[in-house]
Amino acid sequence: MGFDSNVSNIDKVNILIRTGIKAGRGLWKRLFLKKASGLLLVGRHVQVSHGKHISCGKNVKFEDYAEIHGLCLDGIILGDYVTISRGVMIRPSSYYGGDFGQGLVMGEHSSIGPYGYVGCSGKITIGKNVMFGPKCSLFAENHNFSDTEISIKSQGVNQKGINIEDECWIGSNVTILDGVTIGRGSVIGAGTLVTKNVPAGSIVMDKRNKLERSR
Repeated sequence: MGFDSNVSNIDKVNILIRTGIKAGRGLWKRLFLKKASGLLLVGRHVQVSHGKHISCGKNVKFEDYAEIHGLCLDGIILGDYVTISRGVMIRPSSYYGGDFGQGLVMGEHSSIGPYGYVGCSGKITIGKNVMFGPKCSLFAENHNFSDTEISIKSQGVNQKGINIEDECWIGSNVTILDGVTIGRGSVIGAGTLVTKNVPAGSIVMDKRNKLERSR
């Protein structure tokens, strides 16, 4: 672990102690996962359910209060050095076995920012070196509602999936809807609602509900 030169010795000791505690929790949690290739760091009050559907690479971090629900067709696959930050919820399926979803794949060195929501009932694929700011939401399904004679709830859902390619930066409070592909190296400004595909290398900002692209 490399420390910034401004970090004092006492702070280094504090960080190492807390990291050691997280590693200890990880030794326990990894017993219930399908696969964990290396060090697993687990914060306080982390909830992992249906762990036999969850695979982790090296040095994966689950921060405090994260919730990872593994029940899905393709599993939850997290690459090396992936970070699931504080309070993030990853939910592919109903907690009670209904609405069975597809799952999530995250490439190496990618991270979901604090208090994010990943609704991966449709397949969500996140590439390498992708950064999400706090409170981002991904919804990989839509409710059907074309029949006005019956309730929306009874019409079921459709799932196209979401694909976020390598090297993207997704700002805080961004919402990404089903069917969207965000091209490699794109930047999505804070607070943007993404409803359609974003070409590679784009900068997208939501100003008065109008998407503006540049780059």
